[in-house]
Amino acid sequence: MSLAVFPSVRAKRILGLDPGLQKTGWGIIDVEGSHLRHVADGTVRTDPAASTARRLQTLFTDLTEVIAAWHPHEAAVEETFVNKNAASTLKLGLARGAVLLAPAQAGLDVAEYAAKFVKKSVVGVGGAGKQQVEAMVRVLLPGIVPDSADSADALAVAICHAHYGSTQRRWENAAPPPPPNSAVPAS
Repeated sequence: MSLAVFPSVRAKRILGLDPGLQKTGWGIIDVEGSHLRHVADGTVRTDPAASTARRLQTLFTDLTEVIAAWHPHEAAVEETFVNKNAASTLKLGLARGAVLLAPAQAGLDVAEYAAKFVKKSVVGVGGAGKQQVEAMVRVLLPGIVPDSADSADALAVAICHAHYGSTQRRWENAAPPPPPNSAVPAS
């Protein structure tokens, strides 16, 4: 884990989040131009014997502490996929709500990316497995040993946002094209 709690003046610090009720991975990177640097990563684990409300409280509180400690500028969250088990899907949706709320409450912009999009942007294949994602994260952030497979996934979300978030902002800030048939009349 890096000792640089505050990013350099030029770096953009991104918090990536991989939500889950049992384990939520988080990963933080600094981005300067096309250079990525690992800052920190970890896993918030909840007590399976605790009530759902207490588990959601743990997710929110622990992620709020991560944000306060590392001062990210933006956050990115992996979107939920639909599961065959309705109860599991509901619990994951609840966890995702707590995970989305923590950075939003801290005033961060929060982007969302589909799991297949994250995998395709980091590995090159939308159906990549957790081991492939972790291996590519290790290539893109040399020397790191992620806390867990979930924190490796969270770092992948942050990397995806580093690549696509800046492009999205450029599109949003671009001047709109002129309307059709807006040619200047000849004098």
